[in-house]
Amino acid sequence: MHPHLSEAIKYWDHIAPVVKYPSNKKEFNALVTQLDELLDIVGDNEQHPLISLVDTISNLVASYETQHVQPSMGKGIDALKFLMEAHQLSQSDLPDIASQGVLSEILQGKRSLNLRQIKGLAKRFSVDVATFIDD
Repeated sequence: MHPHLSEAIKYWDHIAPVVKYPSNKKEFNALVTQLDELLDIVGDNEQHPLISLVDTISNLVASYETQHVQPSMGKGIDALKFLMEAHQLSQSDLPDIASQGVLSEILQGKRSLNLRQIKGLAKRFSVDVATFIDD
C-alpha cells in the first residue's frame, strides 16, 4: 500500500469531516467558513503546504454551488450580492476589494465595479471575471 494512502486511512476519522461533500446548506456554510479560515492562513502563497487542501475544499464548494444554487446573475452587482449572501459576508468583510462606503455605493447601484475590483472579486470567489461584467 502507498505510504500516503496508509497515512490517510490512519487519520481518516479526523480528515473526512473537513473534506466531506456537503449534504445540506448548513454543511455547505460550514465548509465555506473552513475555506475562509484556510485562505486567511494561506494568503497569496501558492507554495503553502495547505494549498492543495484549499483547492480541494474550493472544488467541493464550487460543486455544491453548481448543483444546488441557481443564481440569477444577470448583472455584476447581482452576482456580488448573491456571492456575498452565499458566503455570509458583509461589506466590511471585503476590505481588499473596496472600502465599506464604496462597496455600499456599488451594492446600491450608485457606482460601478472597476477592473481592479472585478479581478479581486473573481479571485476571491473563484469565478470568471465575466461574472461581474454587465452585458
